[in-house]
Amino acid sequence: MNRVVHPIEQESFRRLRARLDTSHFPPLTRAVVERVIHSSADLAYADDLVLDEAELVKAHAELHAGAPVVVDVEMVAAGITRRACVCRLKDARPGPGMTRSAHAIRLAYEDVGPGALWVIGCAPTALEELLRLDAAPALVVGLPVGFVGAAESKAALRESGLPAVSNVSEKGGSAVAAAALNALLYHPTSNDSPEETP
Repeated sequence: MNRVVHPIEQESFRRLRARLDTSHFPPLTRAVVERVIHSSADLAYADDLVLDEAELVKAHAELHAGAPVVVDVEMVAAGITRRACVCRLKDARPGPGMTRSAHAIRLAYEDVGPGALWVIGCAPTALEELLRLDAAPALVVGLPVGFVGAAESKAALRESGLPAVSNVSEKGGSAVAAAALNALLYHPTSNDSPEETP
Protein backbone atom coordinates (compact mmCIF):
# COMPACT_ATOMS: atom_id res chain seq x y z
CA MET A 1 0.00 0.00 0.00
CA ASN A 2 1.47 3.32 -1.07
CA ARG A 3 1.65 6.21 1.36
CA VAL A 4 -0.06 9.44 0.34
CA VAL A 5 2.35 12.31 0.89
CA HIS A 6 0.77 15.56 2.07
CA PRO A 7 1.63 18.68 0.02
CA ILE A 8 3.22 20.33 3.07
CA GLU A 9 5.60 17.37 3.43
CA GLN A 10 6.41 17.52 -0.28
CA GLU A 11 7.21 21.23 0.00
CA SER A 12 9.31 20.63 3.12
CA PHE A 13 11.44 18.07 1.29
CA ARG A 14 11.72 20.37 -1.73
CA ARG A 15 13.10 23.13 0.50
CA LEU A 16 15.41 20.71 2.30
CA ARG A 17 16.88 19.57 -1.02
CA ALA A 18 17.23 23.18 -2.18
CA ARG A 19 19.38 23.89 0.89
CA LEU A 20 21.31 20.61 1.02
CA ASP A 21 22.49 18.38 -1.81
CA THR A 22 21.78 14.79 -0.74
CA SER A 23 22.00 13.30 -4.23
CA HIS A 24 25.44 11.76 -3.57
CA PHE A 25 24.08 9.47 -0.83
CA PRO A 26 23.02 5.92 -1.75
CA PRO A 27 19.21 5.41 -1.70
CA LEU A 28 18.50 4.20 1.83
CA THR A 29 21.18 6.38 3.40
CA ARG A 30 19.65 9.35 1.61
CA ALA A 31 16.18 8.37 2.81
CA VAL A 32 17.31 8.19 6.44
CA VAL A 33 19.37 11.39 6.31
CA GLU A 34 16.58 13.37 4.69
CA ARG A 35 13.85 12.10 7.00
CA VAL A 36 15.94 12.78 10.12
CA ILE A 37 16.65 16.31 8.88
CA HIS A 38 12.99 16.77 7.99
CA SER A 39 11.97 15.77 11.53
CA SER A 40 14.48 18.09 13.20
CA ALA A 41 15.05 20.97 10.74
CA ASP A 42 18.73 20.42 11.50
CA LEU A 43 20.87 20.20 8.37
CA ALA A 44 23.93 19.28 10.44
CA TYR A 45 22.63 15.72 10.73
CA ALA A 46 23.94 15.17 7.19
CA ASP A 47 27.46 15.17 8.64
CA ASP A 48 26.61 13.84 12.12
CA LEU A 49 24.81 10.60 11.21
CA VAL A 50 26.78 7.37 10.83
CA LEU A 51 25.20 4.85 8.45
CA ASP A 52 26.17 1.93 6.24
CA GLU A 53 24.12 1.35 3.08
CA ALA A 54 24.65 -2.43 3.06
CA GLU A 55 23.39 -2.68 6.64
CA LEU A 56 20.38 -0.54 5.77
CA VAL A 57 19.56 -2.74 2.78
CA LYS A 58 19.53 -5.85 4.98
CA ALA A 59 17.52 -4.12 7.71
CA HIS A 60 15.03 -2.79 5.16
CA ALA A 61 14.43 -6.33 3.91
CA GLU A 62 14.02 -7.70 7.46
CA LEU A 63 11.67 -4.87 8.41
CA HIS A 64 9.45 -5.44 5.38
CA ALA A 65 9.53 -9.20 6.02
CA GLY A 66 7.91 -8.54 9.40
CA ALA A 67 10.78 -8.37 11.90
CA PRO A 68 9.58 -6.89 15.20
CA VAL A 69 10.33 -3.29 16.11
CA VAL A 70 11.27 -2.50 19.71
CA VAL A 71 11.40 1.03 21.09
CA ASP A 72 12.71 2.42 24.36
CA VAL A 73 9.84 4.85 25.04
CA GLU A 74 6.26 5.39 23.91
CA MET A 75 7.21 8.71 22.31
CA VAL A 76 9.31 6.79 19.78
CA ALA A 77 6.45 4.35 19.18
CA ALA A 78 4.05 7.25 18.63
CA GLY A 79 6.29 8.59 15.88
CA ILE A 80 6.51 5.27 14.00
CA THR A 81 3.43 5.52 11.85
CA ARG A 82 3.20 2.25 9.94
CA ARG A 83 4.18 -0.47 12.38
CA ALA A 84 3.16 -1.65 15.83
CA CYS A 85 6.07 -1.55 18.25
CA VAL A 86 7.08 -3.37 21.40
CA CYS A 87 7.67 -1.05 24.37
CA ARG A 88 7.94 -2.48 27.88
CA LEU A 89 8.73 0.73 29.75
CA LYS A 90 5.43 0.74 31.64
CA ASP A 91 6.21 -2.75 32.99
CA ALA A 92 9.81 -2.02 33.93
CA ARG A 93 11.16 -1.40 37.42
CA PRO A 94 14.51 0.13 38.30
CA GLY A 95 16.81 -1.93 40.46
CA PRO A 96 20.35 -1.93 41.77
CA GLY A 97 22.60 -0.92 38.89
CA MET A 98 19.73 -0.89 36.39
CA THR A 99 17.55 2.02 35.29
CA ARG A 100 13.90 1.58 34.39
CA SER A 101 14.80 2.12 30.71
CA ALA A 102 17.46 -0.59 30.85
CA HIS A 103 15.04 -3.03 32.51
CA ALA A 104 12.48 -2.28 29.78
CA ILE A 105 15.02 -3.30 27.14
CA ARG A 106 15.70 -6.56 28.97
CA LEU A 107 11.95 -7.28 29.20
CA ALA A 108 11.48 -6.48 25.50
CA TYR A 109 14.30 -8.84 24.55
CA GLU A 110 12.57 -11.61 26.48
CA ASP A 111 9.51 -10.93 24.31
CA VAL A 112 11.10 -10.70 20.87
CA GLY A 113 14.42 -12.56 21.00
CA PRO A 114 17.02 -12.07 18.26
CA GLY A 115 16.49 -10.42 14.89
CA ALA A 116 14.45 -7.36 15.88
CA LEU A 117 14.97 -3.75 14.90
CA TRP A 118 15.66 -1.68 18.02
CA VAL A 119 14.89 2.05 18.02
CA ILE A 120 16.34 3.97 20.96
CA GLY A 121 15.77 7.70 21.01
CA CYS A 122 15.62 8.68 24.64
CA ALA A 123 17.72 6.81 27.17
CA PRO A 124 21.45 6.11 26.80
CA THR A 125 21.06 3.42 29.51
CA ALA A 126 18.61 1.59 27.23
CA LEU A 127 21.22 1.48 24.48
CA GLU A 128 23.90 0.40 26.95
CA GLU A 129 21.68 -2.46 28.15
CA LEU A 130 20.95 -3.59 24.59
CA LEU A 131 24.69 -3.82 23.98
CA ARG A 132 24.99 -6.19 26.97
CA LEU A 133 22.43 -8.60 25.50
CA ASP A 134 23.00 -11.18 22.79
CA ALA A 135 20.22 -9.57 20.76
CA ALA A 136 21.60 -10.23 17.26
CA PRO A 137 19.58 -7.26 15.97
CA ALA A 138 18.62 -6.67 12.36
CA LEU A 139 19.40 -3.01 13.09
CA VAL A 140 19.88 -0.69 16.05
CA VAL A 141 18.71 2.88 15.55
CA GLY A 142 20.71 4.33 18.42
CA LEU A 143 19.94 8.03 18.67
CA PRO A 144 19.50 8.78 22.39
CA VAL A 145 19.83 12.40 23.39
CA GLY A 146 21.53 14.10 26.32
CA PHE A 147 24.67 15.43 27.92
CA VAL A 148 25.24 12.38 30.11
CA GLY A 149 26.07 9.15 28.34
CA ALA A 150 24.42 9.80 24.97
CA ALA A 151 27.52 10.33 22.83
CA GLU A 152 29.37 7.62 24.75
CA SER A 153 26.61 5.03 24.30
CA LYS A 154 26.47 5.75 20.57
CA ALA A 155 30.24 5.40 20.30
CA ALA A 156 29.95 2.03 22.06
CA LEU A 157 27.25 1.01 19.57
CA ARG A 158 29.55 1.80 16.64
CA GLU A 159 32.43 -0.04 18.30
CA SER A 160 30.21 -3.11 18.84
CA GLY A 161 30.06 -3.85 15.11
CA LEU A 162 26.27 -4.27 15.23
CA PRO A 163 24.32 -2.96 12.23
CA ALA A 164 23.35 0.53 13.28
CA VAL A 165 22.18 4.03 12.62
CA SER A 166 23.84 6.42 15.06
CA ASN A 167 25.32 9.87 15.28
CA VAL A 168 28.47 11.30 16.76
CA SER A 169 27.10 14.20 18.80
CA GLU A 170 24.95 14.35 21.95
CA LYS A 171 21.86 15.30 19.99
CA GLY A 172 19.15 12.86 19.02
CA GLY A 173 15.77 12.15 20.53
CA SER A 174 12.50 10.36 19.99
CA ALA A 175 11.49 12.28 16.87
CA VAL A 176 14.72 11.66 14.99
CA ALA A 177 14.91 7.99 16.05
CA ALA A 178 11.35 7.42 14.82
CA ALA A 179 12.16 9.32 11.62
CA ALA A 180 15.11 7.03 10.87
CA LEU A 181 12.92 3.95 11.19
CA ASN A 182 10.10 5.59 9.20
CA ALA A 183 12.55 6.22 6.36
CA LEU A 184 13.02 2.46 6.05
CA LEU A 185 9.30 1.80 6.40
CA TYR A 186 8.38 4.34 3.73
CA HIS A 187 11.08 3.29 1.27
CA PRO A 188 9.50 0.94 -1.29
CA THR A 189 10.48 -2.67 -1.67
CA SER A 190 11.09 -4.29 -5.05
CA ASN A 191 7.48 -5.54 -4.92
CA ASP A 192 6.01 -2.05 -4.47
CA SER A 193 5.25 0.55 -7.04
CA PRO A 194 7.28 3.73 -6.39
CA GLU A 195 5.79 6.00 -3.77
CA GLU A 196 5.23 9.68 -4.25
CA THR A 197 8.16 11.94 -3.55
CA PRO A 198 9.65 12.20 -1.01
